[in-house]
Amino acid sequence: MADETTNDTAAGVSSPPGASPVAVSGAPNPESRTSNPMFVLVAGEASGDLLGADLIAGLRARFPQAEFAGIGGPRMAAAGQTQWHPAHKLSVMGLVEVLKHLPELLAVRADVLQRTLALTPDAFIGIDAPDFNLGLEKRLKAAGIATVHYVSPSVWAWREKRAAKIGRSADRVLCLFPMEPPIYARHGVDARFVGHPLARTFDALPDREGARTALDLPAQAPVLALLPGSRLGEIRRLGRDFLDAAALLRQRIPNLIVLAPMADARCRAAFAEIAAGAFVGREALRVLDGKAHLAMRAADAVLLASGTAALEAMLARRPMAVAYRIAPVTYAIVRALHLLRTDVYSLPNILAGKRLVPELMQHDCTPQALAAVLQPYLETRTLPPALDAEFARLHDALRGDPAQDAAAAVAQLVAARRSAH
Repeated sequence: MADETTNDTAAGVSSPPGASPVAVSGAPNPESRTSNPMFVLVAGEASGDLLGADLIAGLRARFPQAEFAGIGGPRMAAAGQTQWHPAHKLSVMGLVEVLKHLPELLAVRADVLQRTLALTPDAFIGIDAPDFNLGLEKRLKAAGIATVHYVSPSVWAWREKRAAKIGRSADRVLCLFPMEPPIYARHGVDARFVGHPLARTFDALPDREGARTALDLPAQAPVLALLPGSRLGEIRRLGRDFLDAAALLRQRIPNLIVLAPMADARCRAAFAEIAAGAFVGREALRVLDGKAHLAMRAADAVLLASGTAALEAMLARRPMAVAYRIAPVTYAIVRALHLLRTDVYSLPNILAGKRLVPELMQHDCTPQALAAVLQPYLETRTLPPALDAEFARLHDALRGDPAQDAAAAVAQLVAARRSAH
């Protein structure tokens, strides 16, 4: 959620020539719209699906007869959302990658726009996926529909002036990080900090021994958690380097166990293809279906792709190496246009305002460099006390009740719009 690249090319909502709305069985018929409160939510990946499901629960507590539609994942469907398209269609990242999928994205968004205008919901809530949602929100706001953007794009990293542009799309922005609302306030945008859901997911003192028992791991063996990302492109760009780093560490620490939690079956298949040519050793590598948080709590150190996983490792109170590599053309564009306004990338470092954890990006992301950073942590099997104290402080700063606070912020906006009419 925190390292997305905003692509203004994808901000328009015109569908390509020949594109037509996609018919979805079970979608609400605009002509049969009841007088019940109606909310349209659009989320693009697993983290957004979780936020959306919790938000639906919070809104239903305030509006028991409410109806929900839009785009989401299995959690939002289970919470009662009628889904028009699968969420994974929106999980595209990077300038070059978005362009490749642009025709399909524009066709889906044109369909969502048409359906939402026909339904005239009490609010449209775009959850993350800024490349998809912000242009859509702008059109809906202009049409008089209340719009909320849940999860601020990284305005603290990418061009702060985008905050004003986001305000032209959303009536209200719901923020996961406490440093974000002041940035929006400087641009006259209504933004609310609602707390980060992960701060409530992790205990203040994560139980490493309990996690190891749950995963049937030896109590004394050093364990590395390896998380190359939740997108196929990330796994293909980072998976081999991560596995080669683990192989180097295995040579130096013979009883090392490597846990590799995969987000879904597609990620597992892509990772398995890469692992088939790696040299970690079958007895050392354990690929898990999900269970990322459990793997982090069980680990002595974590090797991860920059993004939400860095925040999760921080909340699990584990030392880490943060790595990332984007498509070379995307990287060249970012550097040439000076799009980054920060010299740190990972959330622990951004939240702290200083370098707490090592970052190995682009050309620095090599197996040798990754292994060199991680080896001391795996040998000592402890988090340095000063780093532990910083992680605890940042954990406290992120606490809140996101489901209830976000629902309250949406309900207040809906009430204000109703009273104005």
